[in-house]
Amino acid sequence: MGPSSLLVLIMAAVAFSAGGIAIAKILVKGTKNPQKGQPYECGIPTVGKTWIQFNVGYYLFALIFLIFDVELVFLYPWAVVVKQVGWPALIDIGVFLFILFLGFLYAHKKGALKWM
Repeated sequence: MGPSSLLVLIMAAVAFSAGGIAIAKILVKGTKNPQKGQPYECGIPTVGKTWIQFNVGYYLFALIFLIFDVELVFLYPWAVVVKQVGWPALIDIGVFLFILFLGFLYAHKKGALKWM
């Protein structure tokens, strides 16, 4: 399990993704329908310009969601093995939560938690 396994993993990922795209290009018949290029919003036809600026607060709010989503993904396996590993696991999760807390403080400072 050294660098060679990582190289094999990267090559397999590139081969699978390129293979999937190539098979889709070969097998799927593409149609040139002008409606497919139009913006679509919940079945309502668009009125006016479609290239508008969105508030950056939505983006920051999504990043906050990802911070807590990633936290839960890592906390569940940690909770399963914490008794077996002991104090090193507790220290590691403390560092992990501290880093997440710093991200939360940064978002709070930027005003990401203020809803409009």
